[in-house]
Amino acid sequence: MTASLAQEPVASASASSQHSIYESSTQFRYWRFSPEQLAHMRFNLNEGAVSAIRNAFEANDPGSSSSVSFLTSEEEHILVKLYVGKISQLCGHFRFPEEVEATAVTYLKRFYLKNTVMDWHPKNVMLTALFLATKTTNHPISLESYASHIPRTVPSDVLDLEFLVAQSLGFDFAAWHSHRALWGIWLDLQTLQDISVEELTKAYEAAMGCVRATRLTDAEFIYTPSQIALACLSIAAPTLASAWARAKFPTSPHPPVLDVLEPIKAIILRDGSSPDVEAVREVDRRLRLCKNPEKIVGSNAYIKKQQEKERKADDKRRRKAEAARVAMEEGDPFGSVLARRVAEDLDDDDDDDDD
Repeated sequence: MTASLAQEPVASASASSQHSIYESSTQFRYWRFSPEQLAHMRFNLNEGAVSAIRNAFEANDPGSSSSVSFLTSEEEHILVKLYVGKISQLCGHFRFPEEVEATAVTYLKRFYLKNTVMDWHPKNVMLTALFLATKTTNHPISLESYASHIPRTVPSDVLDLEFLVAQSLGFDFAAWHSHRALWGIWLDLQTLQDISVEELTKAYEAAMGCVRATRLTDAEFIYTPSQIALACLSIAAPTLASAWARAKFPTSPHPPVLDVLEPIKAIILRDGSSPDVEAVREVDRRLRLCKNPEKIVGSNAYIKKQQEKERKADDKRRRKAEAARVAMEEGDPFGSVLARRVAEDLDDDDDDDDD
């Protein structure tokens, strides 16, 4: 299970009552799941989205949803996976460092644990996630320059979704990545005897290829960065991975960190490649037909949704003004019991304002 695997980072040489820095991170506390949990989350998210979108279709044109072939959670995941690969292509175009690419991928994958592609297409979210990652990793680029280098993209395409993406991340912008853990293992290996620099360099480059492949998988949601890094090294150079483990656990005939590597390697080899292009095209074609009409600018459902939002906003402004008037009449400009009650009601209304 996730908890038992992640509780013991592979870089730890012995059991310790103290928590590692990683264990105090938001990634460890809020973004770790078992494979079963991930599947359950995606299924429930998809099921809820299909129900809501079906209702939107029916409200606009009764009976129209019967002919719509909605996406499954697996099909949604395939489409997201395609755009994970496109982040790598964009980073190559902009010459962004590894940290930006890894962080943008993490943001995109986390976003779709909370949202559906039938509401927000991955192409638009991908551009926003990458732009956000350049800022959070301290490699900023101007919005105008960024948008100008991407065909058929204007600054508003990126900026309009920025708050939604940040909110979906829970504003947890810090991300821990396996490529940094691999670098630490590589430095450790340089202290061992009878290993040439050429051998180390070759193994590191091969392991980095595996690390990049893991970004197409769910590994980062299930295992720690150091576990993933060691598994990648084990694929690239099993002897070096074993040598590192023995050096870290000199008194153990079988270093315990090696037990977790096989399931990680299986995930990488099974899921660490881009999805079939034709399969993705079919998913994308169907997405055009089952996209939430309330998100399509100009549609009747979209116009009706915007009118409802405006009505709620106007009502909220009127109640807020009334609360302020009552407070002033009672000689309490900072709010009375009545004003506070109205304010609480207004706060409750904020939950209904989300798209």
